[in-house]
Amino acid sequence: MLGEPRGDRLIVREAIYYDELEPAAYSSGVCILHAPAFARLWSICRERRLSVVADVHTHPGAAFQSWSDRDNPMVARQGHIAIIVPNYANKPVNMQRLGIFEYVGDHAWIDRSPTRTPDFLLITRWI
Repeated sequence: MLGEPRGDRLIVREAIYYDELEPAAYSSGVCILHAPAFARLWSICRERRLSVVADVHTHPGAAFQSWSDRDNPMVARQGHIAIIVPNYANKPVNMQRLGIFEYVGDHAWIDRSPTRTPDFLLITRWI
């Protein structure tokens, strides 16, 4: 998710999909991005004057944070948000069951999921 800070909030403006950055991202069965994919991502961010504010991925069941998620943040920068959608994002997606985790550094995270921090994520649409 690409966006920008606005006060104490992060505003998402666009989405970039992993396979847009690296066509074989899912070929192993899990998402893997190599250095050239990140170089492309940073280039896109510079062009659009946005930054990566969150990543989103799915899990087959509940939206828990796996050991791999904890140990391998997509963006290892304090304040980065990782959103996990349960049940491979099959409809209907219950927003209250999302896993939302904020990276605080040194492979440590704060659980910001709706059941723990109900006002952390605001989804709205400007028309």
